[in-house]
Amino acid sequence: MSAPKSSSTGHSSLISDESQQTHALATSSRRGFLQHNAMGIGSVALAWLLGQENLISKLKTLPKDRPAVDLKPKPTMLPAKARAMISLFQHGGPSHMDLTDPKPELTRFSGKDYNGDIHFSFVNEASKKLLGSPFRFQKHGQCGTELSELLPHTAEIVDDICLIRSMHTGANGHEVSIRYFHGGIPGVLGRPHLASWLVYGLGTESQDLPAYMVLSDPGGPPVDGVNNWSNGFMPPLFQGTVLRPSEPRILNLEPPAHLKGRLQQHTLAYLKGLNRRHLEQHPAEADLEARIASYELAARMQVSAREALDVSQETKATQELYGLNHDATREYGTRCLIARRLVERGVRFVQLFHSGQPWDNHSGIASSLPGICRKTDQPAAALVKDLKQRGLLDSTVVHWGGEIGRLPVTQEHGSPEKAGRDHNGQGFSIWMAGGGIKGGMTYGNTDEFGHKAVENIVTPNDYQATLMHLFGLDYQQLVYQHSGQQQIITNGREARIVHDILNG
Repeated sequence: MSAPKSSSTGHSSLISDESQQTHALATSSRRGFLQHNAMGIGSVALAWLLGQENLISKLKTLPKDRPAVDLKPKPTMLPAKARAMISLFQHGGPSHMDLTDPKPELTRFSGKDYNGDIHFSFVNEASKKLLGSPFRFQKHGQCGTELSELLPHTAEIVDDICLIRSMHTGANGHEVSIRYFHGGIPGVLGRPHLASWLVYGLGTESQDLPAYMVLSDPGGPPVDGVNNWSNGFMPPLFQGTVLRPSEPRILNLEPPAHLKGRLQQHTLAYLKGLNRRHLEQHPAEADLEARIASYELAARMQVSAREALDVSQETKATQELYGLNHDATREYGTRCLIARRLVERGVRFVQLFHSGQPWDNHSGIASSLPGICRKTDQPAAALVKDLKQRGLLDSTVVHWGGEIGRLPVTQEHGSPEKAGRDHNGQGFSIWMAGGGIKGGMTYGNTDEFGHKAVENIVTPNDYQATLMHLFGLDYQQLVYQHSGQQQIITNGREARIVHDILNG
């Protein structure tokens, strides 16, 4: 496992008798200790560790007079509603007209030619034949929001969610829109993730767990890989910490039996002193500072992480709520449950990803779309229900959605079992709940066929500005100095706080 990146503060309870190491520090070198101490970490091992992190040959430096960068809790700029966020990111582009945005006119004119302009990603398979949804829609909850039959569990929480039907990226590609959602600029690499900005501005309530955690899929990485949780131009301290997709989710949490207890505490205290002394001699080594903080956090996590990740502590009823008793929902449900346990323990931001892009239904949508819905629908709804019954939903934002939607016309038009939909970034849906978001409402609309957002359009920059506001941050005032310029999350792009979807 890559060692997690977090703050070096808040661990005095674990490391005792540190004062006893003062004389030894005066006479020992960091290298000498690592070569000879009883834990067996020699110079070769140290070189390997530093080499893995590119700290020997390539140190990223920051000005020596830079302000302190850490993850200690920080005051908000504005009154805050939210303290944590869980993002259930749905790579590939969920088909809104088959899930969340019913279009009777699309059904009525199914098979007819669409008269509007369409940008196709796969021109050789393009068609202008409208494709009505094969799935039935029905009103649910006191709010009467209409949802597809493929989302029976989401239907049970419609009074708690805000369904935004007017998302717009203006681009049909996956990577360009993913980077827009996460980093604030369409298609641009090297930008910090929204979560990195949040933990930069606010720190974290827990000093024993990473501030920003990523729960990956056992099938492999999502489209665009590690760029999905990048710290960009910020120090490595603000990068997402990726948990392994299966047990053990963190390797080497348990120290060898002969090193447990007081011996380990003394050794960690000694290492802390040596590392700090070394850092004082090289104050501008940003990667080294983050790595030291990472190793110290790893020591504190030996207790806190094991407990946080142990879903066996949950009641049978809670496990069944998330679908842990069914093959289709067990894996995703487990990750949703872990996400709740993490924010419950003070983690600022948790994001779940899928392997590849399972919502990218270019063909066979009638058979492929129900499968990914069966995997995700119950766990996602369970997360909202569980947070609500524990009194955590008011302070935790839950996000569900992908980077784009789908077109109203068919791709590979022919027999019904072959019909699919191409990419569409002009109009699509996401939903949000908790943390100051109004429940039981829909916001915005696409046109009569679901192609373009036409009312109350929301861009990823609007989404970012609104989330910052919920966390008590002014997105225009949260500034990071980089390459001689003051950077903000939207990079000066037009954005608005969508007050209509907020409580109070």
